[in-house]
Amino acid sequence: MAKKLYVGGLSYDTTEDGLRDLFAQAGSVDSVAVIMDRMSGRSKGFGFVEMSTEAEAQAAIEQFNGKELDGRSITVNEARPQEDRPRTGGGFGGQRRGFDNNRRGGFGGGSGAPRRSW
Repeated sequence: MAKKLYVGGLSYDTTEDGLRDLFAQAGSVDSVAVIMDRMSGRSKGFGFVEMSTEAEAQAAIEQFNGKELDGRSITVNEARPQEDRPRTGGGFGGQRRGFDNNRRGGFGGGSGAPRRSW
């Protein structure tokens, strides 16, 4: 059964092909994913490698955890399932933070005339 590994501490220059070549030294690699930032298009510094067997996954952890790759020391361990996160509504459709939506407050306009205090 395939075993998914988390690989952290990746350089921004690390590619999926480079990661695949490295982990192929420990066994058969089923899949590789370097997680990319949507906005900048560059690596977030971590990824996932799926090894074919549990034994190959353990060999990869022992062989590569703490090893240097592309000038960075990487962390390799067993991937944990992603935790369920509550949906926040996101974007511009949800309630804006820092504002009380029940109040109209303000930036008072004016004619530009100086204020008079009585």
